[in-house]
Amino acid sequence: MSSPSKRREMDLMKLMMSDYKVEMINDGMQEFYVDFHGPSENLVNVFEVFLPQLLLYPNPSDPLNGEAAALMMRDRAAYEQRVKEYREKYAKPEDIGAATEDKSSDEELSEDESDSGDDQVAGKADP
Repeated sequence: MSSPSKRREMDLMKLMMSDYKVEMINDGMQEFYVDFHGPSENLVNVFEVFLPQLLLYPNPSDPLNGEAAALMMRDRAAYEQRVKEYREKYAKPEDIGAATEDKSSDEELSEDESDSGDDQVAGKADP
């Protein structure tokens, strides 16, 4: 079993050598964007079938998060408790709407700043 950082590096290199556009953030291997292309039906399959199965049946013998995998194999009850704590801390249902609203207001601001003042009414550009 290789280390999670080696696995991450190998996976990133495979993406960079493929047809996908990979954009690094802050010149590090920890954060990056990948532009995937293809039919949208594949995304439905990923979100409705693959991800739920992956979350229900994780594979601790080939982890990206070694600490979580070790805890899962050593003490399943403690692992499940930590998952619940993280879910309550980082995945609140009310945060979903807030993130969408923040993005929309940021987009409106950038549009307003680029438009000339002639077409604006009360700070918003006409469509």
